[in-house]
Parts: sequence; C-alpha cells; structure tokens
Amino acid sequence: MDDLKAKYLERIAGAGDEAALEDIRLAAIGKKGEISLRMRELGKMTPEERKSAGPALNALKDEITSALAARKAALADAALEERLRAEWLDVTLPARRRPAGTIHPVSRVTEEVTAIFADMGFSVAEGPRIDTDWYNFDALNIPAHHPARAEMDTFYMHRDAEDPRPPNVLRTHTSPVQIRSMEASGAPTRIICPGGVYRADYDQTHTPMFHQVEGLAIDRDITMANLKWVLEEFFAAFFELDGIRIRFRASHFPFTEPSAEVDIQCSWVDGQLRIGEGDDWLEVLGSGMVHPKVLRAGGIDPDEWQGFAFGMGIDRIAMLKYGIPDLRAFFDSDLRWLRHYGFSALDVPTLRGGLGR
Repeated sequence: MDDLKAKYLERIAGAGDEAALEDIRLAAIGKKGEISLRMRELGKMTPEERKSAGPALNALKDEITSALAARKAALADAALEERLRAEWLDVTLPARRRPAGTIHPVSRVTEEVTAIFADMGFSVAEGPRIDTDWYNFDALNIPAHHPARAEMDTFYMHRDAEDPRPPNVLRTHTSPVQIRSMEASGAPTRIICPGGVYRADYDQTHTPMFHQVEGLAIDRDITMANLKWVLEEFFAAFFELDGIRIRFRASHFPFTEPSAEVDIQCSWVDGQLRIGEGDDWLEVLGSGMVHPKVLRAGGIDPDEWQGFAFGMGIDRIAMLKYGIPDLRAFFDSDLRWLRHYGFSALDVPTLRGGLGR
C-alpha cells in the first residue's frame, strides 16, 4: 500500500491539467481502479486480515481523493492567475453605450388614448385588479346564470370552503372602476378607466391578461348622439385620419340599454388592413346607454341622471394602428420585438405634435 500511495501521489503532483487528473482518478479509485480492486478482495481475506487491510485501504482511498481535490484547486488557481496576466483592461477607454430603452406599445397607446380623452374633458380613474364578485358582476347587472361568470371564463380567487362569502375575482373588465367612481364622486362625471384585465382565453387574438379602456359620461341630458360624436372624434385623432366613419349595430350587454357594437370603416388591400377607407367594416368596441340598475348600484338616481359607456381593448387598437399581427407577442418579452415596435422614452404623444410618430 505504501508503494500505491507513493505512486499515485507522485502522479497527482505531476498532473498538468484536469484531464490528466481524471485519468489518475479512474486508474486509482475508479470502478476498475487499483485501489477499488484491492477493496473487492477484502471478502476473500480472513477476519483478522480484513481488520488490518480494510482501514488501511479506506485511509489510502481518502488520502488519494483529498490529493486529487487539492491538485484540482491548485490548477484552477493557476489558470486564473494566467488569465489575469494575459487579459487587461484600459480603464481610460469610454464606457460602452447602453442600449436605449423603449416604451412598450401598450403603454404608448394608453398614453395616446389618455391624451385624446383628456382633450375632451375625461379624467382617468383606476381601481383594484382583484375585486369582489359584486363589483365585477352584480353591480353591473350581470345575472348569476350569465356565462361570463362561469369558471371557464373567469379567474376566481381561492377561498376557504367554510367562508360564506363569494370568492374574489381577477377583474374581467375595467367596468368595476366605473361603479367605484360613481360611488366616490357621483354625477355628473366623465372618466376613462384604462388597465389590465383577465379572462381564461388564449389564442392569436386573445390572452389570459390583456388591457382595456372604458369610458363613462353621466349628466342630465346625455344621449347616444353624444356617444357617437365622442367615438368619431376619438378614432379620427387616434388613427390621425380626418372624416373616419363608424357605424352602430344593435347588440346586448347587461350593463347598457340600448346597447351597440361599433364598427370602423376599413378595407383589405393585398391582405393588409387599411383603416378609414373602403367599404368594409371592422368591429372595434361595445357601447351603449348606462342601464338604470347600474346607475342605481353606483348610488346615482336613474330618474335624474343618464349617461353612456363604452369599452375597447387597448392591445387590439394597438394592433390595428401599428400593424402588430399576433396579440401573444405583447407578452413574450422579446427584445427584438420591443426594439421594433417600441417607442422612444422621450417621444411624448400630444395632439398637436402627433400621437404615433
């Protein structure tokens, strides 16, 4: 054993790299190494022989293992020293220019929408993304049997089985903010509610989390004509096109009566969508006059006040304006995509200077 010990310690000390160390380890204590084969022979020895040979072999194996680890660390230190000698840095050189950050299209379009509606007298209202079942559904006249309240469409928060209260939800629209705003400030009011919302859906045009902006205007003599004017002015400013046409189609939403889907004038040329020209129409939002039950839920007397509401997807109108084909790309965090579609952090959208330039 003294000869084995002397042989392998000498070889370990002379190893020039980690590959040579690995060869020595295999030769000594690998599955078929010399020391390993000696240890297998212990079973053939008498008990008295095993008492002396066993501890000696284990001690030899431990010493070889320790020597291998120490030599490996020494080689690593030597390699680092050599690298530090070979590499150098001129600290007087100018620093590398960091890549410029960009504003995400969703943030940019939110700023554009806010600028347009602010010019028409709308203020911005915000609310919690996790809200109660009452604010998200009941106060908006959405009945208990409505499909939007099913778990296949809505994300419900966990609640203990013994808790009698209905579970909170990840808000499915920003309409709860309208109720909270009516409760807080009453009427008259004129607000928009931008923010993130959540629904259980995922494909090219739907994601589990997306962004909406909803508008609410309440006064004594507001009509659908006021709603149409506001939307025409908004789309003309947003797409920066004069004379853009929209149309109303009768629809049904629990929180408005009457209700209307809104289409915008468009055309398809060589597979590309062009807004504001042609004879085709594209659905862009839902709207209507606020249902009396919704006004009452917000603490406003529907016999004295009335108003309109509308809601549209921020991601969707961003796709239309900037030619983004897939909604899922908004959430991929791909720097190449962000550099292509992103906006300069200093380029603030204004109605005078232009929104998307």
